[in-house]
Amino acid sequence: MSKVKVIPASPVFNIPRPYRVAAYCRVSTPQEMQYHSLEAQRKHFEKYIDSKLNWIFVGVYAEQASGRHNAKMKEFQRMMADCRAGNIDFILVKSISRLGRNTLQFLQACNELKDLGVDVYFEVENLHINDPYAVRLLTIYAGMYQNESESKSYGIKWGFRVRFKSGDAKFYNRPCYGYKQGADGTLEIIPEEAAVVTLIFDWKSEGASLRTIASRLMNMKIKAPRGGDIWGIETVRKILNNEKYYGDVCLQKTYIADYFTGKQVPNRGECDRYLLRDHHTAIIPKCK
Repeated sequence: MSKVKVIPASPVFNIPRPYRVAAYCRVSTPQEMQYHSLEAQRKHFEKYIDSKLNWIFVGVYAEQASGRHNAKMKEFQRMMADCRAGNIDFILVKSISRLGRNTLQFLQACNELKDLGVDVYFEVENLHINDPYAVRLLTIYAGMYQNESESKSYGIKWGFRVRFKSGDAKFYNRPCYGYKQGADGTLEIIPEEAAVVTLIFDWKSEGASLRTIASRLMNMKIKAPRGGDIWGIETVRKILNNEKYYGDVCLQKTYIADYFTGKQVPNRGECDRYLLRDHHTAIIPKCK
């Protein structure tokens, strides 16, 4: 029988290279900004990274942005671009919720970072994305934070609707062209702009088209609502369709159909609308 010869292991000891480390911070609201200051987080991570031997501080990517959609998180996208360029080895994040509240996008980002060879450490949860045992926990935590965000969003919307129904919402006194908020917060007429509004309604009643009305306003050198020289057809249309000029206010004419995009779409009966008649002084008399 042949004798087996054991060939001793000869391990190759890699000389550790400097570890390029960055941090990511995000707050989504002014309230979060108050309690979790971006500057405080920045100093915390800078101090922590500087205390580690062989760590090179790449930078802190910090922003105030909603976590619902990663594409709108500009600093997050800049960090991902630097990772794709091979400039970062390790990222520190305070919590999973800071990297976004969309479970699918969060997991997609983690998978891409793993494929790029970039590790991420979440301080609060004490998890690394490179830990194979942490994958399930990451998914669970991400789902929890998304549910928390959705519940908070629902609660805010519910509160708005209660105030809409009671007539106490501040949105009832949101000014438009022709109005301003007075000292007591109520709508007051701006005479110069009200005269323009009256002209627009008079011309429309005489049969003038939206394009004709816009042209007349520009020929008269009247500034558009935002101060520009151009009156667009849609601007004229919105003025003619605005119930505020009759003294009424209608709320929830638009709503957010998709939680993740946050995009406002016209409310064509999908949600309740709230109409408050004779709320303020009218510019255009109501037809009898």
